[in-house]
Amino acid sequence: MKQVRIMRYDTNATVSMAKKKPKPAPQHHCPVEATLAVIGGKWKALILFWLRDQVCRFGDLRRKIPDISERMLTQQLRELEDDGIVHRKVYPIVPPKVEYSLTAYGRTLRPITDLMCKWGETHLRRLKGGAG
Repeated sequence: MKQVRIMRYDTNATVSMAKKKPKPAPQHHCPVEATLAVIGGKWKALILFWLRDQVCRFGDLRRKIPDISERMLTQQLRELEDDGIVHRKVYPIVPPKVEYSLTAYGRTLRPITDLMCKWGETHLRRLKGGAG
């Protein structure tokens, strides 16, 4: 397909009109590796935590995860969307309104996030000198 070049504010931006090619199936050595390929990293578990019970707009997620940059949040949400974990709903209004929620497949990760929360609570108590 042909590419279109768009000039904006003295910068060049290349927009590809080609369709997205499917990623080749990754080779994993164990199930944990396959899981971490989807939800691993610093931010994805936090995104899953905040989306587990509610629909959030982009700005809501930015406020709930203050240390993440807009660019990183966008990237992580796109990856989760590509993996079928997160649903992105765009409303055709001005200004644009976009909501994020877990898909049915994404909700299957709930037991994992629940266990992470329970473990985190125990770990925080241990750090404060409580039983652990």
